[in-house]
Parts: sequence; structure tokens; C-alpha cells
Amino acid sequence: MSETSRRAAMDFMENEKQFHLGFLPTEQSNPMTKNLDKEFAAATTRGVSNLQSVDRKVLEMAKKVFASKEFAKLTSDAYDTIMNGGKIVFSGCGATGRLSILLECMWRTSCVKDASLAKYANHVFSIMTGGDYALVRSVEFFEDYQSFGRRQAADLDINANDMIVAITEGGETSSVLGSLFEALDRGAKAFLMFNNPADLLAEHLERSRKAIRDERVCVLDLFCGPMALAGSTRMQATTSEQLVAGAAIESVLHRLAGKAQLDYAAEFEKLLDQLESAESVEAIAKYIDFEAEVYRDKALITYFANDYLLDIFTDTTERSPTFMLPPFRKCDDKVSPRPWAFVKNPAMTTPEVWQNGMQRPLRCLEWTLDDYQMMGAPESVKTNPPAIKASELLKFEVGCENIGDRTPTGKDAAVLVTLGSADNTLVKEKFNAVSGNFAKTCRIAVGGNDGDCNVKCVFPDGLLHIMEHMAVKLVLNTVSTGIMAVLGRVTGNWMSYVDVSNKKLIDRATRLVSEIGEMSYEEACFRLFEAVETMQKNADASKERQSAVQYVLNDLRQGK
Repeated sequence: MSETSRRAAMDFMENEKQFHLGFLPTEQSNPMTKNLDKEFAAATTRGVSNLQSVDRKVLEMAKKVFASKEFAKLTSDAYDTIMNGGKIVFSGCGATGRLSILLECMWRTSCVKDASLAKYANHVFSIMTGGDYALVRSVEFFEDYQSFGRRQAADLDINANDMIVAITEGGETSSVLGSLFEALDRGAKAFLMFNNPADLLAEHLERSRKAIRDERVCVLDLFCGPMALAGSTRMQATTSEQLVAGAAIESVLHRLAGKAQLDYAAEFEKLLDQLESAESVEAIAKYIDFEAEVYRDKALITYFANDYLLDIFTDTTERSPTFMLPPFRKCDDKVSPRPWAFVKNPAMTTPEVWQNGMQRPLRCLEWTLDDYQMMGAPESVKTNPPAIKASELLKFEVGCENIGDRTPTGKDAAVLVTLGSADNTLVKEKFNAVSGNFAKTCRIAVGGNDGDCNVKCVFPDGLLHIMEHMAVKLVLNTVSTGIMAVLGRVTGNWMSYVDVSNKKLIDRATRLVSEIGEMSYEEACFRLFEAVETMQKNADASKERQSAVQYVLNDLRQGK
């Protein structure tokens, strides 16, 4: 081991204990899915049902939260904020950042489509750590700095007329808490939503305790147990947050429109029943086997969609850090490997896709080197500031341009995703026009019956279409996790190809090496940092990056 690796590992173990999170339930293995890899090996349908079983814990939690005084305060304060001319700001990072953007865009789209509600469109905003750019590609290490979250809150000019809803699955993400503290300093009403027991967080983590114990903060503890895939908070944690936060703002919109309220716990239970039906499980399993076979052929998948494109983006973007897959690449990047899965709207250009999906200008970070220095950014950021401006985001061609870039192998597949409640006429027509470029096609119909894989659902009449969005999320989470299990990228119920792009993931990877390799946390940490250094020296930008966890485990198998 080099002295550099040794010192880096020692620094992480001794000085970054606030990021050692193995005590949190959201970071632990769920006993309900401990044999997830074996279930998928036995039959894809068995694996699907095993994954779905954990979503019932979300339902148990939701019934309690929807009846709580905290949820009542969330909805009443949100309504009052809008009526008083203020703005509701959702703030998150990673999966919850993408959720925050999605909530804002759902609100804006619904208001724009209804002339009587159009005046309310500009009352909901979002903060995504790293800006809108991070919707498409993760911005490494930004979540570790409260100063970054504070700056993004300040950039939105949050004030005493506003309210912030900070969403952090673990309850400890520094950048999200930073945005919360900045909003509090500016006099805004504040809500904090997370998925671990509040008392446990307050006991162990100073930054969490500071927020939870602040009498100005209304805490919504959405604890629903460990994730179906250990540590993958994009699953049940974000599902619960999307359900609760989405129900809150949809109920506000119904109140503004004079429309009857929904029973969200009952509607979510109906949705789970429908997704768990034998017919739906068969459809989901059929699609998992289809996409897994495409990857076995070393070919690519391109999802095509329109109305629910942002939902699909969320799932496909998160596959990269979760399973160490190649991230989305820009149109001027001819070196990096293409992502296994990508998302396009065949009916619009890239700028039109963003405008149609967000109903607002892009909100990317235009920070300078001076900004990063003032915020106390790490040396790696100050010497090489990330390219995350709007002009860089537009280089990801998510529209109808350059379809040929997604068909390099001659064995690639096009997948159309439609929702039964949406007008899919145009996107189907455009999909039919481009699908001839692909060797294979598949159509997933969620709530419809005109696809190759039909997931039968009937949805309530909600202005924000919360249950449709929930359905897309649950189906795609199951699909993307199931595919990786089928391909051997899941060990037990651990994502054993996890990336190490921030301090929380370094800790998660260390614990994974420790558990699977049967060694101490200390030894696992040393081995992990040594692997990272070795891989950086041997990195080839044209090839897929290796997982540091797998690098260590392979060494162990070879007796090194």
C-alpha cells in the first residue's frame, strides 16, 4: 500500500466519522430480501415479488403520516404560503434532488395545462444539489458541503414569505441541511423529511441533531425500515418521500381548484395491489428478461417517452452510481463509453424537451472559481471546477437528435414507455418512425393494454397525477434493480458494484467489503483506498470504470 492511500484511509476513518453511517437502518440489509440474488436466479417473477414486498412497509408508514399533525401542518402551511404570494421550495440531493425537481415540474405542468390554475405555476421551486445538471449526471462530492446548499438557497432568494421542504433519505445529507439552515436564517417556514428514526439521528450526528431539535423545524419522520436493496435509498425511502410530498402539494392544488381530496393511503394501497397482481408481475419480469438479454449481447437500450420523461431520467441516472454503469455522455464526447441505457423524446429537440418537461428555464449552477473558494470547496474542485452550466446540460441529446449514436452495435433496442392516462398518440407515431433503426423493440404500457409488457393499473382523478408518477417509479425501480440482479451485480441484497463518489458511498463500500470479505472495517477501508488509487493510475477514459468494491473482492478471491 502506498503512503498516499494509507493516509487517505486513515483520514477517512479518524476525521470523517460523521459519514460513518452503518448504524442507520437505511444503510442496512433488509432481512425480507436477504436472498434477493437467489430469488432472481430461481425465477425472475420470484425476484420481482420479493422486491415488491418491501413496498408494503411504505404503506404502513404512510397511513400513520397522513393522519399526523405534521402532515396537516405541511399542507396548511403550503396552502397559506401560496395564498400569501410566497414560494414552496423542495430541496434534495441525488435521488431526493431529482425528486425535488420532479415535484416542481409536476406542479408547473399541471398549472400550465389548466387556465384556472395558471397563476399558481410560479409558486413551487426546487433545489437540486449540483443544479439541474445533476438530474442527468451526478456531481461528485457536492453533497458533502453545507456551504453549497446554503449558496443554492441564497441564489433562490428564499425569504420570510416562503417555506422549504428539505428532503434527505438518511436525514444527514450536508448540502440539503445547509439549504435548510440558510432558509431558517432568512425566516422561512421549514420542514425536514427523512427516513430514519429521528432520535437515532439526533443521538449520533451533530448536523442532524441541530436540524431535528430546532423548534422552528417541523419534522416528518418517514421511517419504513431498510431498503429492498441495501443502502439504495432511491427505492423505498424516495418512494415514501414522493408519496408524502406529492400528496401534500396535490391536496393543496385540489384545494385551490375546489376539487375533492383523495385518500392517498387508500389509493397507494390500491396501486400496490395492482402492481403485485400475477399479470403485472409477469409483465415486469418479461421486460427485465428482455433488457438483461440486450446487455448480455453488449448492446444498448434507449427509452423513448414524452409526458413521464423526467421520471424515467431519475431511474436511469441513478443506475450509474448504484451499479457502477457508464453515466450519460455528452454529444461532443466521443471517448467515454456510451451509457447502457439512455432516455429520449422522439417528438422534440433537446431544448424543447427541457422546456416541455420543466415549464421553466434551466436552473444550472454558473459558479466561478471565486465562488468555490469562498464556499470552502475541496482542492480538487477549486483546481478543476465541474462543467455543470446549462450549456453543458444541453450537450446531453435527450431529444430527437442523433438517434444513430444509440445504435452502434447493430443489436441495440428501443423501448417505448407510455402511461394509460396520457395522450400517447404523437410519441407512438414518432417511436414507430425511429424504431426501424433498432434491432429490437419493446413497448411498456403502465396502466394500458397496448404494449408488449402491460402493467395493469387504474388511476384516480388527481390534478398532479401522483399515482401515475408513483406507478412509473415503482415499476422502473423494480426493473432496474431486477436487471442488475439477473446480471450478477447484486450480492445477496447488496449493490456490490457501488460507486465511491462521495463520503457516504465510501463508507457504504467499506462496510460492503468488510461484510462480504469477512474482515474488519479498518482493513476494508485500507484495501478500498488502495484499490481506488490503483484504478485511477490505470484509468482509461474509453472503457467502463471498475468498481473499487469488486476490485477488492476479486483480489480476495485470488488470495491477494
